[in-house]
Parts: sequence; C-alpha cells; structure tokens
Amino acid sequence: MREQGLTTITLKKINKEKVYQYIYEQKQTSKQQIVQELNMGLSTVSQNLNALEQEGLISRDGYFESTGGRKAQIIQIVSDFKIAIGVGILKNMFHIVAVNLYGEAVAKEIVSMDYSDTDEYYTKVTDDIEKFIKKNQYKDEQISGVSIATQGIISPDGESVTYGKIMDNSDMRLSDFSDKLPYPCRLEHDSKAAADLELWNHPEIDSAVVFLLNRNLGGAIITNRSVHQGTGMHSGSLEHMCINHDGPMCYCGNRGCLETYCSANSLEAAAGVPIKEFFPEMREKNNNIFKQIWEDYLKHLAYAIKNLNMVIDGPVIISGYLAPYFIDEDIDFMCENINAVTPFPMSKENIMVGLHGQFTPAIGAALYYVNRFIS
Repeated sequence: MREQGLTTITLKKINKEKVYQYIYEQKQTSKQQIVQELNMGLSTVSQNLNALEQEGLISRDGYFESTGGRKAQIIQIVSDFKIAIGVGILKNMFHIVAVNLYGEAVAKEIVSMDYSDTDEYYTKVTDDIEKFIKKNQYKDEQISGVSIATQGIISPDGESVTYGKIMDNSDMRLSDFSDKLPYPCRLEHDSKAAADLELWNHPEIDSAVVFLLNRNLGGAIITNRSVHQGTGMHSGSLEHMCINHDGPMCYCGNRGCLETYCSANSLEAAAGVPIKEFFPEMREKNNNIFKQIWEDYLKHLAYAIKNLNMVIDGPVIISGYLAPYFIDEDIDFMCENINAVTPFPMSKENIMVGLHGQFTPAIGAALYYVNRFIS
C-alpha cells in the first residue's frame, strides 16, 4: 500500500509539472489544448489546473475568439509569481533589475556610487536592493534570490572574487551581501552572466563567443549550451588577448591587450568625449575624425573575431553597453575585415547584437534563479 501510495503521489506531481510546463511554453492556452497536447484525461487536467490556480501559479483571464462553439478560457502562468533580482556592480555604479519568470526585466534602476571594499558600501548596496523590492511592491516570498554580477574572476565555490584588478575587489565575498539580505544570494562574473542571457535569448545556439562591450571589455565562451568556466574560472577572458605587443599598457600589466582597443573606456579616451556624445556626433554630424576612430575600433574587434573563429566555430554575440550603438553598416564593415584574408569566412548572420545594453550582466545573473524555479 505504502509503495502504491508513493507511486500515485509521484505521478500526480509529474502530471502537475507537465501541465505547468506546457502552459509556460505556450504562454496562453486552453484546457482543451492541454488535454489534446498532453494526452491527459479531462478530469486529470482539471484537477491540476485547480491545484495550480489555488497555489497562485496560473491565472484564467479572458477568452479566446470563438471558433463556432463556446469560447475557450485563456490560461496562463502568473509571470510574477516569482521575481529574481539581478545586480550588476561596476566601478562607479551598480544596476538593479527585477526579472519575471519569462526572463523579462520588469523593473530597472541605476545607482551611481564608487565601489569600495567597505562595510558601508555593501550596506548601501543591500539597502538599495531592499528599497528597490519594496518600491516595486514585491513581497518577500516572491523573491527567488539575488544574483550579483561583478567585474572579477569568481572562485570555483562561488564564495569570493579571486582576481579583480579593474575594481580592486579581490577581497569581495558573497557573505558581504548575503549576510545583509534575507534572500538566497550568489556571486557571478559579469561576462558569464552576459553569456547566460544570450543562451536564454537564443535557444538554437550550441557554441558561441560573447563580447561584453562594457566600460571594460569582457568575454565568455559557450560550448554545448553551457558557459565554459575553465580550471581557474577564467575561460573567455578575451579582453587579455594580445593583439599588439607594442600597444597601450593594460591594467593587467601587459601591453596591447584587446581591452586597450575595444573597451568603451578606450573608445571614449580616443575620442575625448563621452560615448553618449560620440555616436550622435559621428553619425548625425558626419564627424570624419570620429568615423576614423570608430572604424579603427571595428577593425580591432574584427581582428579578434577572425582569430577566435578559428577556435570556436560558431556565432559571435556583441552585447553590453556599446551593443545598442551598433548599426547594420557596422556589422557589414566588420564582415569585410574578417573575411578579407581568411580560410574560413564568417557570414553576417553569425554576428549577433544583444538587446539589453548596460543591464545585460544584471539580467543574465538573475536568470539563474528563473531557470532554477522553472526547471
């Protein structure tokens, strides 16, 4: 009897998960569609829908257009049943986002503040996270977790930053945040978080290279639909590829790293004006000096892409702060430079541009808790 009871409970749980997953994937569906597609009895589907509705996981709102008979009721998940919080920490600011169960950033905030490895700093960040949650009227039980993306290599156990030259945050620990917040917390490299977002947005991708074109350059490698970490957790550190031994000094101590040519900081330094002024001046006012600076930037990026294409035969994804500034002609220009002399040409379709700009790491980090709940 006991074994039979456990089997029945397990079967009910499996059926309930199947129904929820089907509704999630369809976004909007009807009871009859669930019955037909999952090959379940009407009473079984009805019981599961009632249970999911009582738990607050689904809602029945409105009706589909009639196809001749009685209108079917629209069934969908409650997308804010759980909310994941993503935080992207940079040298002089941090981003906070709220992400629903469909991976959509439903609330965003930017806080200007210089990083310092002090209790005052971590208290300010965690206080602002709690204020953000309250301002958006989320209940504590809605928050599935807080995922913090930062510039720096994260230890294999996820407890600390092991290399943080940009922000001087090598002493940052997960406990600096988790001890001050009543939610599950985790620490993640911002470039890896950016790659997680691209995996979410591109379910067709198996392998790819991600360029995070932020104030400082970052990168990630995707293989077999997973972000490659490496033994020392520094796989994908594209920013420290040397493209010119006699080039500018990088913060890592070497010369000519890709960081010194293709970060937003390097572009701003070359132009002598902020990024927000650079692109309108170049595109709308046809500033030829700025056009040359931008072409030089794109040539260096194309050079790196061409070399990486020999290692990872897959799409290249441009994401981060500078991504929204890319236009179709920029991709054409890079393709011309990539394919000028190469045994393996790259098609334009294999260069993708991310959609979330500077919020990319924060959104990507939050997806960890979304994925965990959904799966």
